[in-house]
Amino acid sequence: MPFAAAVNRHADEHPHSPAFQIEGRVFTYGELQRLAGQLVAAFDELAGSTLHRSVLGNRSRLIALEAGNHPLFAAAFLAATSNGHCVALIDPHLPASTREAMRDRLSPDLVISANGAGLSLQAPASGEMRSLRETDGNERAPLAAGAGTEPFLIVFTSGTTGTPKAIIRDRGSWRRSLATSERFFGIDSETRTFAPGPLAHGLTLYALAETLVAGAEFIGTAHFDARSLRLIEAGAVKRLVLVPTMLRRLCAAAGGNPCASVTQITVAGSKLTTGDRADAAIAFPAAAVIEYYGASELGFISVASQNDTASATAVGRAFPGVTLSIRNDTGDEVPAGETGTIFVDSTLVSDGYVGDADGAGFRRLGRLATVGDLGFLDEDGTLHLLGRAGGMVLSGGNNIYPQEVETTLTAHPGVHAAVVLGLDHPDLGSELVAVIEPEGSAFDREALGRHLAAHLPRYKHPRRLWLCRKMPMTRSGKVAAGLLRQWISDENDGLERID
Repeated sequence: MPFAAAVNRHADEHPHSPAFQIEGRVFTYGELQRLAGQLVAAFDELAGSTLHRSVLGNRSRLIALEAGNHPLFAAAFLAATSNGHCVALIDPHLPASTREAMRDRLSPDLVISANGAGLSLQAPASGEMRSLRETDGNERAPLAAGAGTEPFLIVFTSGTTGTPKAIIRDRGSWRRSLATSERFFGIDSETRTFAPGPLAHGLTLYALAETLVAGAEFIGTAHFDARSLRLIEAGAVKRLVLVPTMLRRLCAAAGGNPCASVTQITVAGSKLTTGDRADAAIAFPAAAVIEYYGASELGFISVASQNDTASATAVGRAFPGVTLSIRNDTGDEVPAGETGTIFVDSTLVSDGYVGDADGAGFRRLGRLATVGDLGFLDEDGTLHLLGRAGGMVLSGGNNIYPQEVETTLTAHPGVHAAVVLGLDHPDLGSELVAVIEPEGSAFDREALGRHLAAHLPRYKHPRRLWLCRKMPMTRSGKVAAGLLRQWISDENDGLERID
């Protein structure tokens, strides 16, 4: 069902049911519909008579949403995707120069940003601005669903040059994806969901959309920390959607005191270890843990339950409706067990990039599409992910995929998190190094060496190791690998050289 149509139906049938909660403020479906309608009316007043100036031209009005995890985000997102609009998500915590470059590339018709408890609306073409607060009683417009072929959403992903790439998706692909995930994950009006990541990023944004389409309550937070466990317990949350690092923090915060309300944990972004699953079973004993591997450009790719991830590289089998194919450099399919580029045949694939990209990432081969990830398929159809072509390290003539080494490191019980990097080396070309956050205060280097020897050939072992007692994190809950690389260069005190 179209996103706006679903929210309209829930607002009509149960207007007082909670829809969106953040920082203690709960918005009902009726309030969400009212606020979104006010925003749509304001959009028309600000830019209604102005010719479309964005990269989309006359295809759609493009609205940049730069509000972050704000109490009015859900209403703004609903308004900016209704009535034929297309929304572009920009994380307000990115550097100002990066955000300016994003806006310059898109040239949006309208920009929405946070303004204290309210929102600021700006029409760049005219310079006219307007503010909207939750308590405003402005005129409102009805929320209408657009056609399936219309542009609906633009999100940004990292580029190889450091400049984010804009990915555009039409309404039809999201509607198909939401319908598929609702059936697969069993989401209904009782599936109260907690997703603590940034709403400008794909994982959390999608969790918000699928929760609202189902008529359930979505709970977010402005800033994630271990105290978020209280929100889960107080709200009797049934489903968590997060990255592995966040799950580890919640399990540690539980301290052996189980949370019984959670029945499902959905994880993406990187692979869980056996230890992660064991910890989750203690902290959330009633929860089924589901991992999926996907990409903003491709949608869902594969999905794994506990029995599908025995190997350090296994990421499960094809998501429902997705066909996987491994291809070599000439585009020919390779046999099971042979490494190549992962392609998908799926109706969930995006329309690609807006404007110029960096020549890497998303590309098509007939009906197939890829983002350049490398892996292989087992005889039974299990997909193994080895890394992204651009991330491969060539060391001493050997091709090494850091993700494979990272998953092996984190499978060791003494390792809480790990980042593997390739650093320039005068003899080897690149030298493989690792930064490790240990599990607990003690660290047994010899035990780690035995673990590596049992699982990886010698040339894949990091040649240098550092301990980091607390990894620096990005807002999306992932380890800040770029900052760690800088710390190594600067000999930062946050790292302790052990090898």
